[in-house]
Amino acid sequence: MSAGSSASADPSLEFDCLVVGSGHAGSCAALSARDAGCKRVLIIDKCPPEWVGGNGYFTAGAHRTVHGGLQDLLPIVQNVSPEAAQDIDLDPYTADDFTRDIMRLGNGQSDPAVVKAVVDGSRDAVQWLAERVKVPFIFSFHRQAYLVNGRQVFWGGLVLSVEDGGKGLIAAHHAALEAAGIETWFNTPAAEILVDGDAIVGLVVNRKGTPLRLRAPAVILACGGFEANKDLRGRYLGPDWERAKVRGTPYNTGDGLALAQRVGARLKGDFAGCHSTCWDANAPSDRGDRVLSNQFTKSGYPLGLMLNARGARFVDEGEDFRNYTYAKFGRAILAQPGGVAFQVWDSTVVSLLRKEEYADDVVEKTWADSIEALAEKLQEKGLEDKDAFVQTIAKYNEATQAFQEEHPEKKWDPAVKDGLSTQSSTVKLELPKSNWALPVEKPPFLAVKVTCGITFTFGGLAIDPDTAGIISDKTGKPIQGLFCTGELVGGLFYGNYPGGSGLTGGAVFGIKAGQAAARLAATA
Repeated sequence: MSAGSSASADPSLEFDCLVVGSGHAGSCAALSARDAGCKRVLIIDKCPPEWVGGNGYFTAGAHRTVHGGLQDLLPIVQNVSPEAAQDIDLDPYTADDFTRDIMRLGNGQSDPAVVKAVVDGSRDAVQWLAERVKVPFIFSFHRQAYLVNGRQVFWGGLVLSVEDGGKGLIAAHHAALEAAGIETWFNTPAAEILVDGDAIVGLVVNRKGTPLRLRAPAVILACGGFEANKDLRGRYLGPDWERAKVRGTPYNTGDGLALAQRVGARLKGDFAGCHSTCWDANAPSDRGDRVLSNQFTKSGYPLGLMLNARGARFVDEGEDFRNYTYAKFGRAILAQPGGVAFQVWDSTVVSLLRKEEYADDVVEKTWADSIEALAEKLQEKGLEDKDAFVQTIAKYNEATQAFQEEHPEKKWDPAVKDGLSTQSSTVKLELPKSNWALPVEKPPFLAVKVTCGITFTFGGLAIDPDTAGIISDKTGKPIQGLFCTGELVGGLFYGNYPGGSGLTGGAVFGIKAGQAAARLAATA
């Protein structure tokens, strides 16, 4: 792994900064490095050009950020007129709020310094994305707000999305990189990190079947986790995860972890955990669909119920807002018989299901005029115990009605945790629905079959949160010239995840890594 005198002296193979990965985090790192002074920046990616964008392409473009409320964010969004702004309720989201959300969902295990870096850098990062990358941010009315008494009420601390989701995000990055003169080599996997003494001096890549030594004083790894590697999923997450569906790129197979470990990098974080979600059971198994993309997500469960193949509920669908529960409910579905479940609603709430996820041309729907008839039809879809299915919903309905009779003052409101539950003094379910517990009784009834889609893995590399420098396992200090960002960063998420934090973290550490790389290149 020593560069030695055999490294190529070809000036066309000499760079100030090399970035591995063409997704959101890598693009942020490359542009940041260029702006901070690196003259020659190169992105390499093992994927073909038609798979540019990594997992960022498959997102809804959600970015969680600290903000001061409506007036703070209006200047960076493109879908709100002055008239529309008068009908929006948007509370500030403080640094304490953001920190508390990450820490509570991670059961206090997240690295406080890494969390602080993301939280403190979040607002500047989205401003940079809006101004420098020209990301077309919008308020996420379709995902994070409900119309209540004529007003758009945002919930769950998450406000920003991107026009055309991840596709729009990656298109903005592509245009910014092109304008900055930053080239991307596709079909070019990184094979080895080059070291001279204690410093990184470049990469060996495979380019058109030929090994090339690229010299650079800074290498930034932004090539994702190992969620698309079936064997590694089985080893770290458990055997059940071998059958999880891959939501995004099929090229995140753990390469960055392997490359970094070979030069002594320290591993960190929740290697048994991952970001997952309720996913269309009919979606492709080993990769995302670049047309439908995030539309395979099925996040309408807080409005209804989820039952497994044996007709039993297995989560509290109203435990919290969707963007605080979906990452762990995907795991819960995978643990059910066959790794599948059925989401069920009545006609009271069907109109509130997001069209991009539940439109007729997006998902296979099963309709019926009674719960009994619905159960009959779902047997063809894998329901094993129709009687239990019917009884579960009947008992749930009984519990909701008892609660409403006892608490007539409680009103259903999907924009807040309304406390409308199944737990009265006379009837209590063993597994409650803690909020939004309306009876499922108005026909026709709708069911959709879901499974678990894995997005990214939580285990990664230890970094210096100030520079995104990768920590040496031997010395406990940053390895000179080696940085990482995006889903490779370890220690940020444990067990669960507040929606929109991943893209924000990728931007924060991408910007830091690029700036640190430029400082290093200036002294090389």
